[in-house]
Amino acid sequence: MAATGVAGGGAAGATAAAAQETTETSSGNTTASGNETTTVANGTAANETTASGGSSGGGPTKEVIVGPGGSLVFEPAELTIATGTTVKWVWESDNHNVVPSSQPEGANWQGTDGPPSKTYNTGHEYSHTFNTTGTFEYFCQPHKTAGMTGTITVKESLSSGGGGQKEANPEHMGVPIQAHFVGLAALLMMAVSFVYTFFTLKYGESPHASGGN
Repeated sequence: MAATGVAGGGAAGATAAAAQETTETSSGNTTASGNETTTVANGTAANETTASGGSSGGGPTKEVIVGPGGSLVFEPAELTIATGTTVKWVWESDNHNVVPSSQPEGANWQGTDGPPSKTYNTGHEYSHTFNTTGTFEYFCQPHKTAGMTGTITVKESLSSGGGGQKEANPEHMGVPIQAHFVGLAALLMMAVSFVYTFFTLKYGESPHASGGN
């Protein structure tokens, strides 16, 4: 009987311990599931911002403001980037989203998480890294008819990035092109005048030009 009591007590203890372990595991899973649900509820865009920033391979990031100052526009509305560039949309007003309307074949850009009717508010950020060349067009579903659209052109590389030397445009030097050439002509005339004066003073009048004694 004593052995049976001890065995029964041991079994009861093991059952209680197992129940406690099951409760703790269940609680842990519930918490993990809660965190996962919260992450999903916050939107794939939030995850994509972090993932894109980490997987862009150190590529550049361009920022597009969504509804700046409450206006129904993307700023800038047109953007040209190189492949591997991450574009980050930052919300500055409410009830906006990013919905692709056209994109190159083979691209798989989904836009902000959820159906086109799902919108996001001020402070939200969404990022996507573009690795396919071509033209990507998008819009804000609630404000498409108001002209809230955008275009991203993705090129293999941008010509302004490094490489060969490029002749400077006088206009880019802050000098109007007409004034630039007038200045060059004036400098050339001064140089010719200086050379002529130098030789005249040093060698005097040419014997062929003097009158005949």
